[in-house]
Amino acid sequence: MTSKFKQWAKAAGVRALKTAAQTAVATIGTTAMFDEINWAVVGSTTLLAAVLSILTSIAGLPEVSKSEE
Repeated sequence: MTSKFKQWAKAAGVRALKTAAQTAVATIGTTAMFDEINWAVVGSTTLLAAVLSILTSIAGLPEVSKSEE
């Protein structure tokens, strides 16, 4: 793997993990209001958010500056 790809993968992974954590917290809070936490909903929503984050990162990441490409 090239150095540029490794840097992009690391930045995209960090962003996806942050997005997943934020989505999980929001989903747990929302489902908890309805009596009990639906873990299937929390898991699938969190996974979808992480995948969408990675796909969005394909367009570019500000964390990986243009000067380093």
